[in-house]
Amino acid sequence: MGDAAWVVERALSSAEQLEEWAKPEQPDVPESQRSWKPTIYKAPKGTVLIISPCNYPMILTFQPLIGAIAAGCCAVLKPSEIVPHFSNLIADLVPKYLDSSAYRVVNGAIPEASKLLELQWDHIFYTGNGRVGRIVASAAAKHLTPCSLELGGKCPVYVDSTYDMDLAAKRILFGKCSNAGQICVAPDYVLVLRQKQDELIQGFEKAYKAFFPNGALDDVQYGSIVNDMHFQRLTNLLDCSEGEKVGGVMAGRRNPKKRRFEPILVKGVRANDSLLEEEIFGPILPIIVVNSLDEAIDFVNERPHPLLLYAFTEDLNTKERLINETQSGGISFNNTVQQLSVGQLPFSGIGESGHGYQFLRYTFEAFTHLRSSVDIPKEAEPALSSRYLPRGDEALKTLEKVVNVPIPSPKL
Repeated sequence: MGDAAWVVERALSSAEQLEEWAKPEQPDVPESQRSWKPTIYKAPKGTVLIISPCNYPMILTFQPLIGAIAAGCCAVLKPSEIVPHFSNLIADLVPKYLDSSAYRVVNGAIPEASKLLELQWDHIFYTGNGRVGRIVASAAAKHLTPCSLELGGKCPVYVDSTYDMDLAAKRILFGKCSNAGQICVAPDYVLVLRQKQDELIQGFEKAYKAFFPNGALDDVQYGSIVNDMHFQRLTNLLDCSEGEKVGGVMAGRRNPKKRRFEPILVKGVRANDSLLEEEIFGPILPIIVVNSLDEAIDFVNERPHPLLLYAFTEDLNTKERLINETQSGGISFNNTVQQLSVGQLPFSGIGESGHGYQFLRYTFEAFTHLRSSVDIPKEAEPALSSRYLPRGDEALKTLEKVVNVPIPSPKL
């Protein structure tokens, strides 16, 4: 429901604000240039390709499409083959509600996606993992095509001693259980001060019992893993970990036939553990103890920049240090996932977590070319006459006034 609700809300909001976004802008310029009518026009980039993933197929397909339509672009949609019901549905519905000469859906797997990437596009908007993101970027580079790449990554959570452990655990677990952890901004691992680890684990157990009184394995409000391949990938990650499975109520029980995978905590995780090698994208939550904020910052900075950095702290100095001494696509204090609901904030990765902004106006701008224009009147000719050759002393004096720098007379 949230997936569909966000699409409707952002479509309506974009329609309401489109006139403001699209109107030409007149920048503030020096007095001498105001008669030139300097203007920035918002032009569509052209025909764009949108490649979306399987985890939230509706919002991650239609959110960029909303921006493309708002910008005046034509678009081809390539939804994930992992969600065939959704892909087939939009292939049927899009031609009924959108102009088929401007908007098309192409279904298929790797061969079809590869053929699409061979074509020249005016912009490519890709959401997915970094491995495929590199393929997309490489294909786009052959045509010098600009890209928006939303690639996810390992989103760390830092918890210090100033925050309520029960509330931190509840909010972290909510993020980890959303879509069974299959969301690009899911908390990937937790960095907690050593003296607070046990208290935080107890908080997770309390929150889990409150969320799932009968366990998550058969709870209809808890999601399944998307397919057998990803279920096995998660199983392998957990089996290869040298960390200690906490057990208790969050024991990570599994049902392979239904691809059900309960949340599980793993403590004693070291920096080279299998759980820290790639984005988990599932309900496994490693816990790493640190002795200080400095150690936590170093741990984060030694790894590729994440899409989001979470921190649970009441200390203003800690917040300032995390803002100033780390890099991530975004930073969220004292909650998880909720930042996605603020459409007025730009959403983007940095480095290996991607690049290119989206959400409402930022999605519109991703598909928009800012076209600069001047219209210089005849009456400006006296002021421009110093441009022409030959330039005498009077022309040089005029230029000096314009650039505010002494200009020596040319000598042979």
